Amino acid sequence: MRRIGFAVLGLSLAGFSLWGSAADGQVPAANKAVLGAWGVDLSGMDRNVKPGDDFFRYVNGAWFDTAEIPPDRTTTGSFVQLDIQSETRVRSILSELEARGANLSAEERQVRDLYASYVDTDRVERLGLEPARRDLAAIAGLRTHEDVARAMASPELGTESIFDVRIGVDDKNPDAYAVFVRQSGLGLPDRDYYRLDEKGIVAAREKYRTYIAEMLRLGGVPDQAATAKAEAIFKLETEIAEIHWSRADRRDADKTYNPMRASELAQFAPDFPWAAHLRESGIPNPSAGERQVIISEKSAFPGLASLFARTPVDLWRDYLTFHYLSGHAAYLPKRFDDARFEFYGKVLGGQREQLARDKRGVRFVGGMMGENVGRLYVARYFPADAKAKAQDLVRNLLDVYRQRIQTADWMSPETRRQALEKVGTFSVKIGYPDNWRDYSALRVDPADLLGNQARGSRFEWNRRLVRLDQPVDRSEWGMSPQTVNAYYNSSLNEIVFPAGILQPPFFDPNADPAVNYGGIGAVIGHEISHGFDDQGSKYDAEGVLRNWWTEADRRNFDGRTTALVDQFAGYTPVPGLSVNGRLTLGENIADLAGLTVSHAAYHLSLKGAQPPVLDGFTGDQRIFLGYAQVWRFKAREETLRQRVLSDPHSPPEFRINGAVRNVDAWYDAMGVAPGDKLYLAPSSRVRLW
Repeated sequence: MRRIGFAVLGLSLAGFSLWGSAADGQVPAANKAVLGAWGVDLSGMDRNVKPGDDFFRYVNGAWFDTAEIPPDRTTTGSFVQLDIQSETRVRSILSELEARGANLSAEERQVRDLYASYVDTDRVERLGLEPARRDLAAIAGLRTHEDVARAMASPELGTESIFDVRIGVDDKNPDAYAVFVRQSGLGLPDRDYYRLDEKGIVAAREKYRTYIAEMLRLGGVPDQAATAKAEAIFKLETEIAEIHWSRADRRDADKTYNPMRASELAQFAPDFPWAAHLRESGIPNPSAGERQVIISEKSAFPGLASLFARTPVDLWRDYLTFHYLSGHAAYLPKRFDDARFEFYGKVLGGQREQLARDKRGVRFVGGMMGENVGRLYVARYFPADAKAKAQDLVRNLLDVYRQRIQTADWMSPETRRQALEKVGTFSVKIGYPDNWRDYSALRVDPADLLGNQARGSRFEWNRRLVRLDQPVDRSEWGMSPQTVNAYYNSSLNEIVFPAGILQPPFFDPNADPAVNYGGIGAVIGHEISHGFDDQGSKYDAEGVLRNWWTEADRRNFDGRTTALVDQFAGYTPVPGLSVNGRLTLGENIADLAGLTVSHAAYHLSLKGAQPPVLDGFTGDQRIFLGYAQVWRFKAREETLRQRVLSDPHSPPEFRINGAVRNVDAWYDAMGVAPGDKLYLAPSSRVRLW
């Protein structure tokens, strides 16, 4: 997959609270850590487990054994606890907007009306399929392959396409935007769901066929015809999957940067009506010359185009109808919403019950106008001094990273010079944007949920479209402030930390500093490290995709990271499915480097002082406890299976064990010795920074 601008820290998790006070929105006592006496929940440990045998269980074992995943969630853990806290806070804001009635600003009214349209299920039921009639009729009226290509490109229709058109920063010219085209077209999470014979995947495939037929029946197709159409749609998607690149290959920034003029694309993959497709997207010609597009999975394009041309239009109509109904199920009557949940929630995620409509409404509003909500969120929940404290931590981590580059014995002077330049030009964004996004052009009608969704899609597409030939907006954020995550943007060489993650267990101003360095310090180090992972390291200080390493340095670096690939490939989260070491390499590098650098930064912060021993734990031990605590995680097997196949992050258990066993300081701090299960001989440990 083309590197789409940023690498994220965490997982898109949904779960329940670990610690009631935080999730309930209660404020902890002044000068008291939220967790335990100094920032770590010691009651969650399992001290019967040797740290060197399983550090995940040593720190989190008692918690893991007693933690229950609620029926409306697929996971639980530290990220989830904060997700729920953020969700609860936004819901509180929305409730106040509802209570205030007419006394609202234009931005507040938009948020209130959008939320109201989503939770008004009585109206959705009364309207039935009527709001979708025009779209369904448009799909039913497709007569030619060119018609199909236009339908696939329509932002308002929002169905499915075998090619996905995006607008983003040009990897080799970060001062300009470019049009990117990549493979798409599958209803299952990854091509391997159509290919592998692992029992859970086989079962998911069978139930996907049933789901396709059920959605068509709900849309008015007779039973027998729905079953036959479902089989044909599934066969078509299987053919698409056979052409698709693997996720590991799609991470490669070099392989996925393939610029060509639109006319060249039409010659390269001639069986797809590119002119009609791009015209429907609204992609304009530049003022001079011809529009360039950058295609990702280059070798897949001719095959996908050929499949498109030889597939009858009537099958494409069925395919688009199914994906339209499936993709819009939440905006249609409950029978559609329930059918989608039965498959995507229960079968693929293991979720027992549908998340309450009001909570899903919070997500809907956040997805469509996240910064309107975020502006209200930070005014209430992000203290002014939090930003300054986070900035100090970032500066400290950057200083350590600079020192590590200066002393890296495997890096030549020329590469080191450019690496130091890159660290020196990192841009840092913390908390929330300086310039809030303007949503005033988006019309929101509290009585028109499906229309709001379509207008929102068109608004976002137009927002990107109008700036296509304009200078890059470097003030833009890729996440809303209330998001519990962080990211590195390779093209802009920036690290971004939304307000949502700058709170316990990641950062607690009343916690022991060592715990904060193990938590938010490792997060900051993780994001900095993305600038030097296997893909981020291909971008220079200006964000340009180019080779700035000497051949020997790159070979040395790749040799070290290959060992990390092999280590993680040996972990088996689900019987029969191992971690994909190539797919997860970037995140594994960032975890290891981030933890290593945060440990060094902690010692730098001590300025020679000896840290106290707290409850028998030294400062070094508390760093590693803090790190392992933020990766508390428990998932249903179905969700774990999906993540192993499609997520570039390793399951958190291995983000802990896989990182610490390569850090020399962990061995000294925790007394890990030969014979322990996680022990690696010094010569086998992966050392980067």
